[in-house]
Amino acid sequence: EERRAEMVKVAARYAEAARVAVRNVRRDGMDQLKKLEKDGDLSKDGHHKASEQVQQLTDAKIKQINELLAAKEAEIMTV
Repeated sequence: EERRAEMVKVAARYAEAARVAVRNVRRDGMDQLKKLEKDGDLSKDGHHKASEQVQQLTDAKIKQINELLAAKEAEIMTV
């Protein structure tokens, strides 16, 4: 049981690393949108819509990571 608890902790660390990676991609995308708007290649409305889409994708991926982690934890802890 101790070994399974250790494996759950390892899985949680991997999930957190994945969430951080998703957030980093989101930040890069938002920075690019700001740059496009600043350069005049994107309107304020376009920037707002694109920002919402990026945020929705980020939320969906983080939710998916959390669901996968919960499933993996249940699988690991099953004897």
